[in-house]
Amino acid sequence: MTAVLKIKHELVNQLEDVQASADRRCLAIQKVGIKDLSYPIIFNDKQNNQQTRATCNMYVSLAAEQRGTHMSRFISLMNKHYQTFNVEKFQTLPKEVARRLEADSSKIEFNFTYFRWKKAPISGFESAMDYNVFLTGEYVDGKTETLIKVEVPVTSLCPCSKNISDYGAHNQRSLITITVKLKQLIWVEDIIEIAEKSASAEVFGLLKREDEKYLTEHAYENPKFVEDIVRDVSLNLQNDDRFEGFIVETENFESIHNHSAYAMIDQMS
Repeated sequence: MTAVLKIKHELVNQLEDVQASADRRCLAIQKVGIKDLSYPIIFNDKQNNQQTRATCNMYVSLAAEQRGTHMSRFISLMNKHYQTFNVEKFQTLPKEVARRLEADSSKIEFNFTYFRWKKAPISGFESAMDYNVFLTGEYVDGKTETLIKVEVPVTSLCPCSKNISDYGAHNQRSLITITVKLKQLIWVEDIIEIAEKSASAEVFGLLKREDEKYLTEHAYENPKFVEDIVRDVSLNLQNDDRFEGFIVETENFESIHNHSAYAMIDQMS
């Protein structure tokens, strides 16, 4: 042992671990940890490895007889995992956090922007689309539960407007939010594709005139109420063995009203 390590070892042994001391108030804490930690991650998905920034909440339970938890250990675990991060690795994190902090249960929440390069339908020009992704993992009673929530912007065109109008139909940008409970591993990109295929048309970052013509006409030939979208997404999720349960929400930011239209189907078991 070098002189520096020897001094460090002796110093650590001399410092009292106040957080590990006993507490006499006899009140267990269900969640204690860190909130709103901003951290760089390299997220690996189906066809895409990308650097992004995650906002992280990390909690554990605390026994009634223990005064405090070890906050620094949360950061140590992030230091260990941030360089290669994906859904599969996230699924292991709640159990590892509980073990590392000597807790009976834990809950981890990550929110980050996921970018996907998309080709315009006719011109083929590529552009980046951004999606909000939320990962939630909970470890309780020896079992881990993982939820993925993805927000996907799309286009919707009103069937009623098309039916009653001599020409044209009002359309708008919409937001499909899919929350799934995982039974098997799934890529974030797969969830995005389920949402986009269930809308009147997709949304792109860059379009040329020929792309705009195609998407306008495609949406016109594929009108959908907000109710249609949540039902179509839900049917696709029902037929997918990778999900144990799901919640589908759609909000249409109406172009001819001063309010939004909204629908939700909850089949979270």
